[in-house]
Amino acid sequence: MITKDDALAYHREGRPGKIEVVATKRTVTARDLSLAYTPGVAEPCREIEKNPDDAFLYTARANLVAVITNGTAVLGLGNIGPLAGKPVMEGKGVLFKRFAGIDVFDLELATEDPEKIIEACRLLEPTFGGINLEDIRAPECFEIEERLIEELEIPVFHDDQHGTAIISAAAFLNALELTDRRIEDTTVVFAGAGAAGIACAELYLKLGVRSENILMTDSRGVIYEGRADGMNKYKQRFARKTDKRTLAEALDGADAFIGVSAAGLVTKEMVKAMAASPIIFAMANPDPEILPSEVAEVRDDAIMATGRSDFPNQVNNVLGFPFIFRGALDVRARKINDEMKLAAVKALADLAREGEHGLPEEVVRAYPGERFTFGPTYIIPKPFDPRVLLYEATAVAKAAMDTGVARIQIDLDEYRDDLEKYLGRSREIMRSVINQAKAQPKRIVFPEGREERVLRAAEILREEQICEPILIGSDREIRHRAEEFGISLDGIEIVDQRTSDKRVYYRKELMNLRRRKGVTEADAERLLMRRSYFGVMMVRMGDAHGLVAGITKSYPESIRPSLEVIGKAEGHQLAAGVYMIIQDRRVLFFADGAVNFNPSAEELADICALGASTAQWFGYEPRVAVLSYSNFGSVRNADADRLSQAVSLARERMPDVQVDGEMQADIALDPAKRSSRFPFSTLEDEANVLIFPSLDAAHIAVRLMGSVGGASVVGPILMGMRSAVNFTTPTATVEDVINLTAITVLQSQKEY
Repeated sequence: MITKDDALAYHREGRPGKIEVVATKRTVTARDLSLAYTPGVAEPCREIEKNPDDAFLYTARANLVAVITNGTAVLGLGNIGPLAGKPVMEGKGVLFKRFAGIDVFDLELATEDPEKIIEACRLLEPTFGGINLEDIRAPECFEIEERLIEELEIPVFHDDQHGTAIISAAAFLNALELTDRRIEDTTVVFAGAGAAGIACAELYLKLGVRSENILMTDSRGVIYEGRADGMNKYKQRFARKTDKRTLAEALDGADAFIGVSAAGLVTKEMVKAMAASPIIFAMANPDPEILPSEVAEVRDDAIMATGRSDFPNQVNNVLGFPFIFRGALDVRARKINDEMKLAAVKALADLAREGEHGLPEEVVRAYPGERFTFGPTYIIPKPFDPRVLLYEATAVAKAAMDTGVARIQIDLDEYRDDLEKYLGRSREIMRSVINQAKAQPKRIVFPEGREERVLRAAEILREEQICEPILIGSDREIRHRAEEFGISLDGIEIVDQRTSDKRVYYRKELMNLRRRKGVTEADAERLLMRRSYFGVMMVRMGDAHGLVAGITKSYPESIRPSLEVIGKAEGHQLAAGVYMIIQDRRVLFFADGAVNFNPSAEELADICALGASTAQWFGYEPRVAVLSYSNFGSVRNADADRLSQAVSLARERMPDVQVDGEMQADIALDPAKRSSRFPFSTLEDEANVLIFPSLDAAHIAVRLMGSVGGASVVGPILMGMRSAVNFTTPTATVEDVINLTAITVLQSQKEY
């Protein structure tokens, strides 16, 4: 559960807020600055003066959206004002960037006067490629959007209206198909006559729902002809000639319910009274109009959707606005028209109908154990499905061109390929790993149980059910430290190595294991007083599935007890540390970056195998490059011969895996350069498993990638051990501990 302190700390710590502005061009030399500003900047200014559309070529306008609010209808908080609404607008900017690569300036306007908002947007038009209106109350939001669409030459979109409408409409089309209904014959009841409710009804009409088959309700009941109280011109469009006055009466015999209103509004009795195979979209957040479990108690034929991620068929606006704007911006659209919205609806519906066909590995990993076959529990794509960008943005761009609102024409096949650059799939790797871990949590022991970062990680690991944490140390001391830091230890096991009744069994096992190394029973007793040895003995004896340590010691100190007690896996002559290097659009595996100082050719071949297997169980086809300062024998000496021999041995050991070398790093990562200079290389595409000739080379490369390469570094992941044990570094963050623990759980689930 997210607490108030969690939320405030997230927004406060480090750089306050969630966004920043980053330069996209070099600004290192005096020449760079002269190009960025004066005198060089004058040239694009002159070009734009001659042709205003050149602003899309020479400035950020082509990829810049304004998220604009006055704070009068912020989430479920109501009219909290523009300043209090700013965190939400920043969050919207994060979603634009994360899902579609779109840059955002959030603008909070201190006025409730629609005319002033319209005027502000009009004055800001030269700055932006599009405007996303957000959290502006109804009915003012309708007038503001309508006027801006008419008056501006850039797309304007009020997500509170159209986001829910578009996503729910896609789900609605698929629900109609599954229930064998004709849209023109379907009766629909809408609950909620604010921005989202009216927009949903308007869009459903455009899809083909007949006006006479719609009933809309608000807090006063059914909107009917002649009603005077609580009406406005937008509600008036849905006033019907009917004697029904309550939601219960409206739902009697209805085919579908579309709710964007309030929690608990719909009862089980109302659901019972609906038509066969009812469609129920209870989208109030955070609590729906009726829970799926309540519907299931009275109907086994209903198709349900909600706004929540913990139930099937989540209607989530993030499936809409990033991709709609992506398509609109990329053809420099002057507006987002109805045809573009309907194209987005159809794209989402079509993607859900594909089900598991072509389902990306990211989605499979993110939702372990779930099946995505088109049916009652899968009528809308998952928010993390990267295909949404490809389907929806392409469809929107096509509709914009077809309807004449696009400034430029593009090749849609090429455009679809270009969209891949925005996916940033590697960012979701760790979340996917965590979700896989949660599918089968394991008992993971933490010898450094009193350390603050370990305690904080253990709380999150237990809360998110990633693993069952076991902390080693004094019960009294650990609980005192947890209380000091405000950490809950509910559900977390604490084992005091000094008083545990397991020590007698562990002592005998450790003595027998190490007696050829001079360890007596007294020595074993002494070693077990150390939390590190007690922890690895828990793993060896089956009392824990894995171990994570390293916060308080160097890597060699941390790993030694595991090498002595756990030992290497069968078939491997060594253990190796593999780092996962996560960049925006690729993932690399570096080995060995933790254990072996100057491995022999035979040992390097084993490291190749461990690196390749790491890539494989993360879901990547390994392409292994053995790195050197030479290329394929360009330098002949003992070191180059060692690396060349390692390649030969690795190929013999793994005939089905691409392995090549020795080669320089740029040759490994640049297929074009490699094929032009060394066409005989058997490595296809860029290498993703890089084998370093020595520990110092690998360690230097890892640190450079993390500090100046802008990569996220996960690991080292210790491979080649009999059991899942991993060791972080003394500088590790809480997030590092959580990530490494999730990987440890994954290792304990799989053979590697």
